[in-house]
Amino acid sequence: MILANAIVNPIEKRINTYYYTMAQEKIKSMDDLDTVGITGSFGKTSTKFIVDTILKEKYRVLKTPESYNTPMGISKVINSKLTNDYEIFIAEMGARYIGDIKEIAKLVHPKIGVITSIGPAHLETFKNIENIMKTKYELIEELPSDGIAIFNYDNKYLRKLADKTFKEKILYGLENQEKLDIYATDIEVSELGSSFILKDKSGEEIKCTTKLLGKHNIYNILAGASVAKALGLTFEEIRRGIAKIEPIPHRLNIINPGTGVIVIDDTFNSNPVGVKAALEVLNQFKEGRKIIITPGMVELGDKEEESNREFGVRISTVCDYVILVGKNRTKPIYKGLKESGYNENNIIVVQNLDEATKEFQKIVRPKDVVLFENDLPDNYEE
Repeated sequence: MILANAIVNPIEKRINTYYYTMAQEKIKSMDDLDTVGITGSFGKTSTKFIVDTILKEKYRVLKTPESYNTPMGISKVINSKLTNDYEIFIAEMGARYIGDIKEIAKLVHPKIGVITSIGPAHLETFKNIENIMKTKYELIEELPSDGIAIFNYDNKYLRKLADKTFKEKILYGLENQEKLDIYATDIEVSELGSSFILKDKSGEEIKCTTKLLGKHNIYNILAGASVAKALGLTFEEIRRGIAKIEPIPHRLNIINPGTGVIVIDDTFNSNPVGVKAALEVLNQFKEGRKIIITPGMVELGDKEEESNREFGVRISTVCDYVILVGKNRTKPIYKGLKESGYNENNIIVVQNLDEATKEFQKIVRPKDVVLFENDLPDNYEE
């Protein structure tokens, strides 16, 4: 096997380099194409879908599908799907190591770079927040001199990066509005969606409504509005685009199967920001009991145990029943629940999702709301 790998790896690397270079040259040759690069610890996939929907009010747009966010995945999209019919290409940029974003940026040559957030994601490879900041900022460093950098200015780590950036930039958020270029006020969030007033620093404003749930999605929409403003869309075009945004599967997606029980599917890539948002949405429901089914958060490095303990504390303030998947991995959540004085009779610990479903069916009744929070990577073992 060692010998086989030694033979195959150089061949595979040459093939990958061939397709990467082909894609790089193709996108370089498309003079009338603008590329938007989107990265962040959280929110980049949702933001990509939002940007795509809004920009389609004016442009012909191609985005990388689902979570295609690696050099090879993006190269495949460019080589097979990108044609001169498109005016905008949106590339989601994922990273696990320093240099990953730079490699993708050199592939797609973004004119606009968006950083949605920085936080404790993939700490098992990055080791610390400083390395995450350095890696995400590679996108801004690779922008051309006339490029536009877009930052979520409410994120304390991004605020530092934005303040040291001297390229043209757009700052969005909800706080420190006097420093922002794009922001939202009068936010109303319910189990049916959200409404808010979209404003810019020139004083222009418009009321927007969206089907998306959760305050965190307002940030993602503001990122989309910032890209749209940079590309010349009017506020009316942006408003129409926001109204058309559909919920993204497995990201705070409400499912009503007609049984009287409402299910919230938030099983894709849970993180400290995401679980807080999910519990806020769950708390919006006024009728029925609230049940959460979760294995907790993973891939948070040495912050994982404490983050899951805090998750347990938050759960105790919202949920009537808790079903924990995996006895060992959920111990920190259990600890947080106990510290909060939660009724241990309402905590159910199971080994897998099948057992969780059986236990859930024993207790659920009409008007209950069930949150499925986080799924585990295929290669995760307890």
